[in-house]
Amino acid sequence: MRWSGWLCAAVVGALLAAPVPVNADPLVGAPGLDDPYYPLDGNGGYDVGHYEVTIDYDPPSHQLTGTTTIDATATQPLRMFNLDFNGPNVRMVSVNNLPAAFDRNGEHELTVTPLLPLLPGLPFTVTVDYAGEARNTEGEGWTYSPSGGAFVSGEPHSATTWYPLNDTPLDKATFTLHASVPAEWEVVSNGVRTENAVAGAKRDVTWESHQPVLGYLTTVAIDHYSFLEQTRPNGTPLISAFAPNAERNRETEQRLPEIIDFEEALYGPYPFDAAGGIYVDADLEFSLETQTRPIYAPWTDLPTAVHEIAHQWWGDSVSVRQWSDICLNECFASYTADYLWPERMEGKDVDAAYRETIRKHRTDPKFWDIPLENPGVGNEFTSVYYRGPLFLHALRKQLGDDVFFTAVREFNAAHAHGNASMPEFRIFMQSKSLTDLTGFFDAWLNRTTMPPDEYLFPGALRG
Repeated sequence: MRWSGWLCAAVVGALLAAPVPVNADPLVGAPGLDDPYYPLDGNGGYDVGHYEVTIDYDPPSHQLTGTTTIDATATQPLRMFNLDFNGPNVRMVSVNNLPAAFDRNGEHELTVTPLLPLLPGLPFTVTVDYAGEARNTEGEGWTYSPSGGAFVSGEPHSATTWYPLNDTPLDKATFTLHASVPAEWEVVSNGVRTENAVAGAKRDVTWESHQPVLGYLTTVAIDHYSFLEQTRPNGTPLISAFAPNAERNRETEQRLPEIIDFEEALYGPYPFDAAGGIYVDADLEFSLETQTRPIYAPWTDLPTAVHEIAHQWWGDSVSVRQWSDICLNECFASYTADYLWPERMEGKDVDAAYRETIRKHRTDPKFWDIPLENPGVGNEFTSVYYRGPLFLHALRKQLGDDVFFTAVREFNAAHAHGNASMPEFRIFMQSKSLTDLTGFFDAWLNRTTMPPDEYLFPGALRG
């Protein structure tokens, strides 16, 4: 995610959730997975393998009719389990094609009671039918566009506004979207487009994500889009969409093959089988790294595109284990856009830029008062943007270019299409260094004051 200006310090707030209740009943899946920031996100008792989401959306009335089929495997005996859903009214739920009882409770809980209990280790299928108005959340999920269209964007809870899921970074799954809209509208989503057919007054579109994806990284966007279709030399399709008032961004998006090539050289092979972008024209204060096809706000520039594409490696392929690990996402995306692209593609002296930033903020305690590792609930999207790049540049100078870039490529590859944490990153980078990095990491990641000069100016930054 990349915010407009310094809004990162003020726009995104997180509500303190109640502690996760302890389930006394061993046949009931937990209603949350005890994330330190969002303890009721996700659900226990099962792992999802695939989502099949089918929606019919009418832009004038904002009416959404949906059927979501979830293929999962029970990890414990279950007579009851939860899904996360904050969308329209639920009409029916079935489990293994048998009707199931259900109840909506809390902020986003859909509690399901199958007719027959589920056995551990066995696959099962949940189908949820729902219908009603897709409410405008203004950038926190389903969002209306001035043209009358709509799109989904928001971190971390946008998915719950349009389909039920296990909404946790720890349960990635493949994803298919079937969407039906009036024929004059277009539909864009993640992955590869496998259907786009008009029959009479309706358009039916299918998008498939063949690599696993997190909930907030899925999207659907409906508008009068125009398209830019490009292809990488290896055949990867690049499909980008522009809302009626977003055509000015076409020049930036034409550089997508160049951006992917640049970042592939840094972090290894592009991790997905499609790419592109979705340029909306709503009053959106952030752009977001929705998988394979980021959502771009109207103010998007080239650094924003570089930032969101870097997330395809850092955040999308390699995702956080907990939201306290957010530096893995944003520190790398910001460093790529703010330091590596200017240095390698524009010939800028980023060492000088680094020193100037340190000089400017030496006497500014607020610049240092939110730690990068575990910044705290409500502060996830703050210091990782403005201090994260400094940390990675200092780490690079501490290790040297050869060690640093080889190590980050290896770390990313080792966790591809999975999850990683900041403690894991620290341990891995320490394994590549003959110098003890304990003090360096503590000063940069855990403390709320400016690091001492020995850690501010390591290696080539000295003098």
